[in-house]
Amino acid sequence: MPLVLHVDSDRWREHLRSTWNPDIIPVAKGNGYGFGNQRLLAESRALGARTVAVGTYFEVPPDPREDVVVLSPWRPFLEIPQSKNVIHTVSRLADLVSIPAGSRVLIEVMTSMRRHGIGARELRHTMLLNALDRIRFEGWSLHFPMGAGGTSANLREAQELGKAAQAVRRGPLWVSHVPSQKLTDIGENVKLRMGTGLWLGDRGALSVQATVLDVHSVRRGERVGYRQRRVSGDGHILVVSGGTAHGVGLEAPTAAATVRQRAIAMAKGSLDAAGMALSPFTIEGKQRWFAEPPHMQASMLFLPSSVAPPAVGDEVTVDVRYTTTNFDKVSMD
Repeated sequence: MPLVLHVDSDRWREHLRSTWNPDIIPVAKGNGYGFGNQRLLAESRALGARTVAVGTYFEVPPDPREDVVVLSPWRPFLEIPQSKNVIHTVSRLADLVSIPAGSRVLIEVMTSMRRHGIGARELRHTMLLNALDRIRFEGWSLHFPMGAGGTSANLREAQELGKAAQAVRRGPLWVSHVPSQKLTDIGENVKLRMGTGLWLGDRGALSVQATVLDVHSVRRGERVGYRQRRVSGDGHILVVSGGTAHGVGLEAPTAAATVRQRAIAMAKGSLDAAGMALSPFTIEGKQRWFAEPPHMQASMLFLPSSVAPPAVGDEVTVDVRYTTTNFDKVSMD
């Protein structure tokens, strides 16, 4: 009884066609944004993309037909696929000197992300200038933050860093997290890596459904689950597909930036500490409480007696983060 990602394939593919253009590099990495990387690579080919991007060397498909940009930076201790179609990202001067001669290389420039990259002051370093003659230079890579500074800050930074890099060696600028319609504001020959905006840009084409596996009536105070917690009232325990192995109930640290967001995070944390956590499963228009933390393959929910329980085999809606969820099945409806 699976956790299923349902896709309105006609609507989804119409969004892909209306979004993609030859300046956009489709990204297929991690869990494939819920779809799986193999499916995304096939969809990229169908769009006409001749270059794709993956997160790590482990995600490079065997014998790729298209050029494959690896977003994680090259390091000398990594196991590297031997393919002329692989484009490496180099983010340190030492690695630029060490990478085998003739390698296809994007040089990453440090941005306000402060994650990977060669600093702007190092762009004219002798080591970099000498290395440019021994590699196959594919351009400059710029990876920008999301959120705080907004689009305008990223555009200004892209213009400044792009100009500095192009003064050293002209080549394509490969950027992330700027609007596709603003690429010409950055300069000529700008390529945009796009993942979320492409694959998940039309959420109305996607829905996630879990299957009801069991329904049990309970009375207030009865104990349930692995941890034998007492239920807070009369009602039903629902066992539904979707657990920690799928990514259900797993959370990253909060990205709260405003006072309101922090207050919500604090309130949620207080509820969690008290053993109360809202699940992502919706029944009769409301998110329902976990009866206890989710199990590996399934979750137990508490449904009050005021709500008629669904039947075994029925499906319920689930609100998940697509980039962290492993679905049992992707149904192209």
